[in-house]
Formats: sequence, C-alpha cells, structure tokens
Amino acid sequence: MDMNLQGKVALVTGASRGIGQAIMLGLAEMGATVLGTATTESGREKIQALLKEKNYIGSGLVMDVRSDESVSKALAEMQEIYGSALILVNNAGVTADNLLLRMKMEEWQATLEANLTALYRVVKPCLRAMLKAQWGRIINISSIVALSGNPGQTNYSASKAGMVGFSKSLALEIASRNITVNVVAPGFIATDMTAAMTEAQQQALAATIPMGRVGAPEEIAAAVCFLASPAASYITGETVQVNGGMYMQ
Repeated sequence: MDMNLQGKVALVTGASRGIGQAIMLGLAEMGATVLGTATTESGREKIQALLKEKNYIGSGLVMDVRSDESVSKALAEMQEIYGSALILVNNAGVTADNLLLRMKMEEWQATLEANLTALYRVVKPCLRAMLKAQWGRIINISSIVALSGNPGQTNYSASKAGMVGFSKSLALEIASRNITVNVVAPGFIATDMTAAMTEAQQQALAATIPMGRVGAPEEIAAAVCFLASPAASYITGETVQVNGGMYMQ
C-alpha cells in the first residue's frame, strides 16, 4: 500500500493543537512537507518548535481563515518558501453554541464564516496548483453533528453539513483531474474541552459511545492520512465517520 507523501507539500489549517496538530504530524511522518496554520504568532511559534523538535520539514503560518487578506498573505508566504500545497486539510473551525431562539445573528454568522465560507476562501486559490499538477488531495474536517444534529448547535451543524455538500459538488467538478475531495467527520474526541470535564462527566460521555470511550486526535489523523495518500486515489466525494459507532450512515 502506497502511503508515501515524499515531495508533497501539505497545508493544515488550525494545526496548533488537538486534531489539527495530530494531522500535521501524521502527514509529516509520511514524508510530506507540512505547513500548519494558527491565528496568532504564538501559535505559529508553537508549531515551528514542534516540527523542529521532531525533525520534520515544514513551518508554521499565521492565518485567519475568516480574512481574505490573512489567507492571501499566508499562502504567498508558503508559495515563496515551499511552493504550492497539493494536499489541503481544512480543519480550522469555531463553535458558538446556543438554542436557536436565543442565538444572536453574530453567533450564526461567525460560525458559518469560519467553518463554511472559509472553505471557499482557502480551497479556491489552492486549486490552481493542483489542476496544473494533475494531482491533489482536499480533506475537510466536518463533524458527527453534520448528520446527527445536536441541540444548541444549529449554526455549527449547518456549517458542518454545508462542508459535506461543498465537498461532494467540488469532487464532481475536479475528479477528472486526479484531484480527490473527501470529508472526515469526527465524533467525540479527547480535546482540551473533554480534559476539563469531571471524571463523572467523562464517564457519562463515554457511556453514550458504543465503543465506550472518546476518540484520540491521532485516530482522526489516521483517516486523514489515508485519504491524503496515493492509496486512496479512487476515493472521492465520501464522508468517513470516525465516531466509535455513535452514528452509522
């Protein structure tokens, strides 16, 4: 099975911690040159230090996916030093949970802007190099709630469901160019948020999952790394559920 990404440049948004960081390290382990983004300079420095510590080739970038100017600047910096990304993982995102009756327009718009409109903002400029190379991998990180729904998350669920529709449509547009577009939809994953829960809360959460535990960021990264590899060359327009059996499509 060909899992070698030597010579490929991979861009991972939201890579300073959690799932994004695990994806960045997984792709680097496969030989890719990795660029991880963060919204702050301190986040960028954290990424730089981690890559240096592990002797991986790559760098951190400051990128706010909600800003045209920030995205353009970061992509120009990447292009100048490393060239164009042929692997793109859209992981950056936000939540602004509230019941719909109480949800402010700012909470709705901020979530859609960061999670869905950002795809248009980042994918479109990266597509040109993939089309020229006649090879590319685009992987969008959605969520279990895109399909299952979740009370208090109409904005987040809508944005993540929108990612699925975006990915299927784009996959049809560019399949003939040897560029695949897929989605990975995580369930409950061990993050800073779950770490802050009490033991009783964590046990209650685990009880809702058929496998009896929350997932690890590395388990999401494994699915992404496969989809980014040459081994997944005939898979496009798909949504891979990684949720311990909580939701089965």
